[in-house]
Amino acid sequence: MRHIYLSDAGPKVSPAIYGFYRWSESDLSQSNMDRIVHLCLELGINTFDHADIYGGYACEELFGRVLKSKSVKREEVVLFTKAGVCLPHISQPEIRVKHLNSSAEHLTKSLEQSLRNLQTDYVDIFLLNELDAVANLEETAVALQKIKESGKARNIGVVNFSVFQHQLLSSYLRIPIVTNHIELNLLNTTAFDNGQIDYIKQRYMRPLATTPLAEGKIAESSEKVPLRIRAKLEEIAQKYSVSFESVAIAWLVKLGALPLIGTMNEQRIRNIVAAFDVELERQDWYELYHISRGEH
Repeated sequence: MRHIYLSDAGPKVSPAIYGFYRWSESDLSQSNMDRIVHLCLELGINTFDHADIYGGYACEELFGRVLKSKSVKREEVVLFTKAGVCLPHISQPEIRVKHLNSSAEHLTKSLEQSLRNLQTDYVDIFLLNELDAVANLEETAVALQKIKESGKARNIGVVNFSVFQHQLLSSYLRIPIVTNHIELNLLNTTAFDNGQIDYIKQRYMRPLATTPLAEGKIAESSEKVPLRIRAKLEEIAQKYSVSFESVAIAWLVKLGALPLIGTMNEQRIRNIVAAFDVELERQDWYELYHISRGEH
């Protein structure tokens, strides 16, 4: 899998990225972490997306043990982590309600803890996880700039920012935002309507698509819209001799998006990687687009 630039100012990444956003506490084991990390590396995926909160605040520590074991070299992987969303958890007694916190103190402390958990001196991208409505944005921007200048994060990104939020934070920063993680799949194409995709491309970034298979709904849901999309995917998949899931990912890839994988299912991960060998024809892309929007 040939690595590509995430943006004009960002790092090189694998064109598929593995994220731990769907890991629950019941998934947490060192064997699961070892299995997923080494499978990804075997398939050419060397970019991993973390957050302080994933897996009940425990995923990063498991990943750090993989790095400590020396079975994976730090310089051979690209690491993202993020902070800003605060969730109640037994390990966080001070948090009584879900909320956002983009304060300088919180971002700095969260990154320091993530670095300790990941057992690394730096992350390649540190992301602001959603925009805190009551944040002092000047303070937030200064904190992000200091984090980058310290070398503890080589780049800065954002998650689930609207166009206006992206523009707002950028107006306070003297450094580029190199990625915006947005939800995008054949069951959710709102990023076409709200301007996110166009603005991301205007900023010379590639859309980074979270939930690229709609958290398994494209494959498993019995609802009307997913069934209609799946039927068309299966029809097109025969033409390319691949899984229908590979076609769903190829649809994103043709758009220039990078899928952010969340599944622990090995075959599904392999199907996603197989999508990069599919050159989806323009009319096939638009046929899927129209069906996803209920246009025929």
